[in-house]
Amino acid sequence: MHLTSCTEYGHSSCSSFTRYGRSISIAPLVIGSKGEKASENDRVEETNETPETKKLKLDADEQNKGGNPDRKRLRGQNKSRPHTKPTAYDEKRLCLSANRECPFGDKCRFHHNVAEYFATKPADIGESCYLYDIFGKCAYGLTCRFAKAHTTPDFKTMENAELIKTNEGRNAVKNSLSKDLQNSLRKRSVAFKKSEEYLKTLSNYKDKRDQQGNGKKSYKYESHSFLINPLNKQPPVKTIGPLTDVDLIKLRPFEKKQVDFKDKLYLAPLTTCGNLPFRRVCKRFGADITCGEMAMCTNLLQGQQSEWALLKRHESEDVFGVQVEGCFPDTMTRCAELINNNTDVDFVDINSGCPIDLVYKKGGGCGLMTRTRKFEQIIKGMNYVLDVPLTVKIRTGVQEKCNIAHKLIPEMKKWDVSMITLHGRSREQRYTKLADWDYITTCSKLASPVPLFGNGDILSYEDAMKARETGVSGMMIARGALIKPWIFTEIKESRHWDISSSERLDILRDFRNFGLEHWGSDTRGVEKTRTFMLEWLSFMCRYIPVGLLERVPQKINERPPYYMGRNYLESLMASQHVGDWVRISEMLLGPVPKNFNFLPKHKANAYK
Repeated sequence: MHLTSCTEYGHSSCSSFTRYGRSISIAPLVIGSKGEKASENDRVEETNETPETKKLKLDADEQNKGGNPDRKRLRGQNKSRPHTKPTAYDEKRLCLSANRECPFGDKCRFHHNVAEYFATKPADIGESCYLYDIFGKCAYGLTCRFAKAHTTPDFKTMENAELIKTNEGRNAVKNSLSKDLQNSLRKRSVAFKKSEEYLKTLSNYKDKRDQQGNGKKSYKYESHSFLINPLNKQPPVKTIGPLTDVDLIKLRPFEKKQVDFKDKLYLAPLTTCGNLPFRRVCKRFGADITCGEMAMCTNLLQGQQSEWALLKRHESEDVFGVQVEGCFPDTMTRCAELINNNTDVDFVDINSGCPIDLVYKKGGGCGLMTRTRKFEQIIKGMNYVLDVPLTVKIRTGVQEKCNIAHKLIPEMKKWDVSMITLHGRSREQRYTKLADWDYITTCSKLASPVPLFGNGDILSYEDAMKARETGVSGMMIARGALIKPWIFTEIKESRHWDISSSERLDILRDFRNFGLEHWGSDTRGVEKTRTFMLEWLSFMCRYIPVGLLERVPQKINERPPYYMGRNYLESLMASQHVGDWVRISEMLLGPVPKNFNFLPKHKANAYK
């Protein structure tokens, strides 16, 4: 039943609704002079006419301008985005045993005839393969979308022995999840010795507190059963070699590995867009500190391959950290010990600023700022097990007009936090208003001598200079790096860079090459690279060339009217339409498959 009020159409005397395909009008209830109600026959009339379509209510600004309601500004996330499985792009893939006898015989579902596979395979994208040119061989062989560059006429894969020898022993990407560790995590057989020591102190503290308060013994500290193996006992290991102080003495906070955060440019951990190829692009332009995308601690402890991929580090990232999210001391402490023992990182960051509902409603992200007792236990536990600095990223608070960061910062100094990053917005505010740098100034004074980085609305070197005047130790750059990754060069050289459209296309070409190296040069890797490139282009299109500005610099919250660039490519890069972003990707990655679709992550980028 669809109820529609006729008052919206200018009638205040009746209302109507549609039921079972018929339109029924209801007259107003009439009270007689003696208080008698009108009969049902007088009030209800059945008609066959369809009511007028409900009109959208225009905003005040649109009413004044006579605007079109279809152009209403969109906000929030596209939560129901279409997802295409990577394997859906190949009609029939090539069997790994194509050149030898297949162990599955006739039951194998893949191609074994290489000539037949090449006849159905999508056309090559280019004449040269980036992986073959850099490493001397392509791991994707005949399935590579640049296969003609390293395939002989009889379908044999070529190799460059000289380049292979040059790259021998080189490990460009670190922090991969080994199969042995993954199996141990899935079987819950990984020992968390230092974490258990710390968690026992929490259990004893709770027992003593409850005995003093109630005279009754409390429950012990509750841990997640899917992460703990109570029967796990490590057998005694016979050690060989000299006994060192590390075996006997725990590192004190000032003895931990130190990182110089002073006056550094910090590329923010950006979900989805802050992938390894994008970080490599930013490192080329002068980013000092990089950090992996936010990883869920429970997924890491369960050995999920997709979550561990967020911890990968390229050899060009000289100061690199990982960011983890969680809401319980036991899982966060174990996750920190797992990272400490199995990865190569310079610092670990706690995300207590994530505003999304999925994280916040479980008590993580911004929720930690209001759960100070748990927050303290998490920070102290992670500090206990880590040999590298522990940093924290926070917001001004949860509610828009109720800042609480200034109350937390003095406490975090007592908890031995190595560095604090403050985003000058609340969770409720999101990106509707400018970041509060006056409040960041106040907090930076409270944080001293602990370094405090400011974050929010930096899009030019002038914005960076104003931020430095507040007394912060450094700057974290997030959306500014997505819109113009060369912002790090601008800040370090104190200039506005009027970068041309061809130079921006070269930046995208570098990202393409880094993406093919990271995700693969077969059809699956190409389409994954395309998806992440389109996500980045949904931000990059907001850049306005310096040569077209009436005044310099551009502000991050400004949305210009439609404009024509100085050439076709510049106009194409300024387009807000997804179809134009796809066209740019086709310049670098070839035509999209027939079943390809893409919807930006954020509705603000999905202009109608």
